Amino acid sequence: MTQHSSPFAIAGRPIGADHPPYLIAEMSGNHNGDLNRALALVDAAKAAGADAVKLQTYTADTITIDHDGPGFRLDDGLWGGRTLHDLYREAHTPWAWHEPLFARARALGLAIFSSPFDETAVELLERLDAPAFKIASFEMIDLPLIRRAARSGKPLIVSTGLATLGEIAEAVEAVGDCAPLALLHCVSGYPTPPEDCNLRTIPHLAAAFSGVTAGLSDHSTGIAVPVAATAVGATIIEKHFTLSRADGGVDSAFSLEPAEFKAMADAVRAAWAAMGRVEYGVKPSEVGGRDYRRSLYIVADVAAGEVLTPAQVRSIRPGFGMAPKHLPEVLGRRAARALTRGTPLRWDMLAPVEDSPGEDRL
Repeated sequence: MTQHSSPFAIAGRPIGADHPPYLIAEMSGNHNGDLNRALALVDAAKAAGADAVKLQTYTADTITIDHDGPGFRLDDGLWGGRTLHDLYREAHTPWAWHEPLFARARALGLAIFSSPFDETAVELLERLDAPAFKIASFEMIDLPLIRRAARSGKPLIVSTGLATLGEIAEAVEAVGDCAPLALLHCVSGYPTPPEDCNLRTIPHLAAAFSGVTAGLSDHSTGIAVPVAATAVGATIIEKHFTLSRADGGVDSAFSLEPAEFKAMADAVRAAWAAMGRVEYGVKPSEVGGRDYRRSLYIVADVAAGEVLTPAQVRSIRPGFGMAPKHLPEVLGRRAARALTRGTPLRWDMLAPVEDSPGEDRL
């Protein structure tokens, strides 16, 4: 199996297990055919905390043909009744828009790249110096397209929706040693119910393909699935993005609005921070907490030389006395001096063992 370098970087932003998940706002066709709306989506993605905004680079004629025969009309789902050509004509991002969109994103310090759907799209994106390429799930079996994108040497992100493990292996081999590679677990259901997400596939992908980082391209509604994906190790999360679902758009039904994307970004980054590392003992936020654990205290006045009993020594809070585990060793010992109620017990308050009655308890 070909080995790939991981982690890698897109536009200078490192991606990998030692960094918060890389968050991609997928514009898709949610610009609704309006360049100004597309530019506003770029602005909103930056404000919502995205690391990158992603386009799709195709025309209706590069992705299908204008035909109404069997297979060319969708039977059901969000787009039921429409022909492929009609759907893609509405959803596509005109190639003339790419340059102003790239310029807007770069002015904001936001990474921008795209999913090419044929070689001419790769060529356009190369001319725009796209920092990465994304291969959509339906195209991941197009090995010539993958090879062409990989030859750029730019990081390649491949969605795996609908693919078998064998097909994914073929795509990995098609990339070869040409480019850094990330695989995104993806369910191509629009929208995807949570029970179909099977997020345990994410660490399996990372383990199955050595050196390949793994993430999630999510088509569920809401933000719970991306947050859960973070907890199982997703290093990249892609989510469709819209200004408002009420405004319509081909992908709006399973897209996040800006406030929702911001909530997801905050939750994902908090979840990543919470995963941390394997560690025991006192954490910085627990400093002082040890003072309020249980410890041994004198709970009734004791005269000098008096034998200590459970009525006089107990394990209570706070934690300034001896550890509770020493209680069996303490009971039956004599007090070395008078002890008052509320005193934290220390070893030097106890008379030597030979001065105490009963068997040696040490």
